Amino acid sequence: MPINADKPQLWKADTRASVDQFNQWFMKFAPKAYRDTRKKSIQSVEQGLTLTKDLRAITPEVIKRNPVILPTLRMSTCPPLARDRLIGLADSTKNLVGCLEEGKVPRLLSPELLEENLEKITRILSRMLDVDIFPWLEENRNPTKEERYRSSTIVADRLCGAIAEPIVRNAQEKRQLALIEKYLTGRGYKLKSHPAATPLHQMEPGTFCFRMNVLVKPSKLEAKLVKIPIDVVIQPKKAKLPHLPLLIEAKSAGDFTNVNKRRKEEAIKITYLKTTYGEKVQFVLFLCGYFDAAYLGYEAAEGIDWIWEHRTHDLDQLGI
Repeated sequence: MPINADKPQLWKADTRASVDQFNQWFMKFAPKAYRDTRKKSIQSVEQGLTLTKDLRAITPEVIKRNPVILPTLRMSTCPPLARDRLIGLADSTKNLVGCLEEGKVPRLLSPELLEENLEKITRILSRMLDVDIFPWLEENRNPTKEERYRSSTIVADRLCGAIAEPIVRNAQEKRQLALIEKYLTGRGYKLKSHPAATPLHQMEPGTFCFRMNVLVKPSKLEAKLVKIPIDVVIQPKKAKLPHLPLLIEAKSAGDFTNVNKRRKEEAIKITYLKTTYGEKVQFVLFLCGYFDAAYLGYEAAEGIDWIWEHRTHDLDQLGI
């Protein structure tokens, strides 16, 4: 039986309670998450300044040896450059810049093409450096310790501003998973990874794991399996093998717009799961934040149920 998907008369009240809960958490914990990330970003920016001799030596060789400094360099320009904007200005490729920002150099790119692209990228970055933040560049001198730290904090703020939403989302996800872990361990469940070579329906009863890649078929016509990540996988204690475990997706949101843009993601997952494991698969959302009637109605129509974080005890109804 559905837990919340078949009770639209409760949706508005639950949405209000969920929004209040998210906002209370945000005001208390989000600033700390942001500050912690900002502190790490300052250290990263200072490292970038050192590697480029305080931005006076932005060269292809420096980026090849330390590709991870590219986001710092993008945020050191006036105006700060989004990744796609840098790609367009430098007439480079999304794959190359994406790899560099992940700290890697593309293996399949020839040395000549790599050098050519890095030359164009470094030329754009050097030309557009924000001299108001780095006054020593125009004055052709070494920066003071205070200037270097001040400029590092400004660039770090720009970096954090560009990734503020993921910072908050990651912190909230950790909190949600910790809450589920506390709930499960309190009922005698054990956190235990499931061997990749063992079929999903052979998962050990009374265990759970986080962020498991589950193999699915995108369609009945395709034999090839693909992996989809599932936040929480739980095999009930009373399960008699073979038995499909319960699958939970933890979701939080700080506004109504984004959830309605992304609501198809869960619909795609449940389609893949049912195609692979049948109609009896249990796929449930664990929600906290801005999930309105439009979102909830869409998920309910796709056959997806949910648990509200402010009413975690509803998990009991899943047979855990």
